Amino acid sequence: MEALAKDAFMQAAIEEARMGLAEGGIPIGAVLVIDGRIVGRGHNRRVQNGSAVLHAEMDCLENAGRLRAADYRRAVLYSTLSPCDMCSGAVLLYNIPKVVIGENRTFQGPEEYLRSRGVELIIMDDEECVGLMREFIAANPELWNEDIGEE
Repeated sequence: MEALAKDAFMQAAIEEARMGLAEGGIPIGAVLVIDGRIVGRGHNRRVQNGSAVLHAEMDCLENAGRLRAADYRRAVLYSTLSPCDMCSGAVLLYNIPKVVIGENRTFQGPEEYLRSRGVELIIMDDEECVGLMREFIAANPELWNEDIGEE
């Protein structure tokens, strides 16, 4: 039963990624799940909003609104891509105990550091997530490098 829920939640994150791509942004999506229910959704909006920080995970947390510390400790963050340092920092700040990652082939954030801090990571290695990012990076290398802080 849990595996079906994980697939549905990752599918929701993929839908967010596709929305971001359709808006002219980077195709990364995320959802925050508490007690088996999506409480926040988001996608990378750096391009659309001219933002320095609106990665998918940050947008998702923002859209979830203010939550109690106890809520975050029961949460699972689903992201189509391995979270970067900034987004991993938010996971640690709010003590989110589990992150389900669509793929980490095209980009890998500080996964070992998250694990060392007690965060459970599940890597789905989802082909749809990999394909979205590979196609985007090939078509928009400069924009991708800007997003991850590279030259």
